[in-house]
Amino acid sequence: MVNLDDAIIARLESHGETFEIMLDPAAMNIIKQGKQVDLIEYLAVEEVFKNASKGTRPAEDKIKETFGTNDISIIARKIIEKGEVQITAEQRKEMLDVKMHQVITYISANAINPQTKLPHPPMRIKLALEEVKFHVDPFKPLDKEIEEAMKLLRPLIPIRFEKSKIVIKIKGEDYGRCYDDLIHYGIVDREEWEADGSWIGTMELPAGLVTELSEKLKHRTKGAASVKLIN
Repeated sequence: MVNLDDAIIARLESHGETFEIMLDPAAMNIIKQGKQVDLIEYLAVEEVFKNASKGTRPAEDKIKETFGTNDISIIARKIIEKGEVQITAEQRKEMLDVKMHQVITYISANAINPQTKLPHPPMRIKLALEEVKFHVDPFKPLDKEIEEAMKLLRPLIPIRFEKSKIVIKIKGEDYGRCYDDLIHYGIVDREEWEADGSWIGTMELPAGLVTELSEKLKHRTKGAASVKLIN
């Protein structure tokens, strides 16, 4: 449950009444993306207010008339989906910074320069987005933000989303220390153990992450890991 000092207020005016809830700002992105979430975990107070700042509450019959229920989780979702959200300048800046970081990180990890087949570093993406004056919306779904960012980036820099298929070879004694990296970066679709104890696997992952995974595996295996592109 979020601290009251950090909570934001979501407000809905309906049936001649004002209904407010206090919740964690983190809940907004989850809900706007259409994901299911237990809102009780994100409410600062499990109550519906008429004026949250003053602590006044609407009549119970008015709540039931407006929402058709007294279930706070259902009421909270309807207020968020149909109402407006009040946030401080500091909260808005923090949410914007987080969302921009998510956009930059995703594009850098999943897109490449088709001319060089290499990923664009995060700083290059950041500077390019600044140049095209791209601005995020703290409540807009992340996939829509990424779509808009890519639309603005394409006329400026060579960039496209692409997946690569790679084959990895690791000594048997190194497999255990590399396992977490393998499952973090993608799904191994084929694997086999050779007679000498070496592990060989193929996997598909965002093209922008091939170099990063390769460097991690080589670091963990003291340069013994082999990573080769299939396509």
